[in-house]
Amino acid sequence: MTTFNQNIYNPSSIRIQSLDILRGLIMVIMAVDHVRVYSGMPSGSHESALFFTRWITHFCAPTFVFLAGTAAYFHGNKLGDSNKLALYLSIRGCILVILEITLIRFLWSFNFDFSQFFLAGVIWMLGWCMVILSFMVKLNPKTIGIFGLSIIAFQQVFKIVPHALPDTFQLSFAKFWEFIYTSGMQGINDVNILYVIVPWIGVMMAGYGFGLIMVMNADRRDKLCRQIGISAILLFTFIGSIVISQQPAPEHPMPFLLRLLNQQKYPASQLFLLMTLGPIIALIPWAERVKGWIANILTVFGRVPLFYYLMHILIIHISALLVNKINYGSMHVEWYMTAPFTYIEENFRWGLPTLYFVFFIDVTILYFICKWYAKVKQNKPVGWLKYI
Repeated sequence: MTTFNQNIYNPSSIRIQSLDILRGLIMVIMAVDHVRVYSGMPSGSHESALFFTRWITHFCAPTFVFLAGTAAYFHGNKLGDSNKLALYLSIRGCILVILEITLIRFLWSFNFDFSQFFLAGVIWMLGWCMVILSFMVKLNPKTIGIFGLSIIAFQQVFKIVPHALPDTFQLSFAKFWEFIYTSGMQGINDVNILYVIVPWIGVMMAGYGFGLIMVMNADRRDKLCRQIGISAILLFTFIGSIVISQQPAPEHPMPFLLRLLNQQKYPASQLFLLMTLGPIIALIPWAERVKGWIANILTVFGRVPLFYYLMHILIIHISALLVNKINYGSMHVEWYMTAPFTYIEENFRWGLPTLYFVFFIDVTILYFICKWYAKVKQNKPVGWLKYI
């Protein structure tokens, strides 16, 4: 047996409430964006209300991937064996990849024709990142964290890899490389790659190394979280402002603040990750201490993240069909055959009031479903349930 090469602690003595709280928070926010998908409202807009409806959901993927790395660190300490952790991550990662291309794809589209549309989405990316991380867990967590930050900082290097190959192999290799990082070359036909592996594997690795901070005493941990989070926010504001000020004015006028916040997500730029992860890390001291009914609700969601993800797509999709039936006399199933890539004519789009009303109803339903499942999982903590 290989001894887990981290500072072993008693898991029951360490409070990690913040992981559940922040996971729960970003999953609730995530539902806003996915209701938006089914409402037909565009992802980009110069109108402030719609802009911030989309912008607030940018925190979801970075937080989820980063905290997945931190949760892997904690799980490894709990297991006390790097081999067991590697096995767990590889199995769970493969499960996520399979779910993405089968069940999740169906829940998005209600379309059984799997030859028509293939999506490499966030769960696909998360799964492969777990598989890759499983090969690294024998290394020191600090080394993993530094390596992850380096991948984020120098991610553009991955763009030139296919271009550096001989012409004979370039095109065929580029089809595979598009899953790793966008190179600007032709990928595989009919495959929609929403999330490439880089820089997200760097984010997960950085989150894994961040586990070293999370096991420190509360005062030291909170101080470092504030310092890291606020520093990231200030760095984003400073560098982002310089970059925006040097860019030519956009064709459609947009206030400076919106231009600053409108960072590249696909693939996630360094500024995008500073903008999103900085505030989340700064919130950890608050999330460790927050109490009350809001904290209880978020904790329920945060304890069953994958189950929530599966259920929230199903419920939002069904809700969209019902809203369409009420508003237009038809469910318009055809609008969502390639969801989350959808296009709905402007006169059939819901508008923000309906969007947020459906969001509130769906999250309420999800709370009771997730609360039930959390109890089931707690009563049966072994077997396949530990992967869902």
